[in-house]
Amino acid sequence: MLSHHELCFGCGRTNLFGLLLELERQDDGSAKGRCFIKQDHQGAERGYAHDGVIAAALIEALSLAAGARARRRHLTVDFTASAPVGTFVEVQAWPDHAQASTNGELIATATASDTGR
Repeated sequence: MLSHHELCFGCGRTNLFGLLLELERQDDGSAKGRCFIKQDHQGAERGYAHDGVIAAALIEALSLAAGARARRRHLTVDFTASAPVGTFVEVQAWPDHAQASTNGELIATATASDTGR
C-alpha cells in the first residue's frame, strides 16, 4: 500500500480524522484505491462530501502516483457530481491527472503540475 506516513491526513492509517485513503500501484504505473465518506466529511449540502474532501483525495492520489515525496504546486479540479456520505470514493491517479468516482459515477477529475500556469 502506498503511503506518506502513518499520520498523513490523506493516506495515514492511524489518523482517524483523515481520509484513510488506501492506494496501490497498478501495472500501468497509476495509483488506484478508495476512501470511505464519513459523516464528518460533509459539506454545505447535508448528506454529501465537502468538495475539499474530494480534492484532498485527488491530490493525495496524484502525489503518491508521482512518487511518495512528490509535491504538486498547481491543482485544477472539476466537479461533476457529489459523493454521498456512507459511500466509497474510488480514485485513480497518474503523475499529472486523476479521477474520482462513487457508485460507478464520475464525480471529479483533476490535473496537477509542479508550477502554476
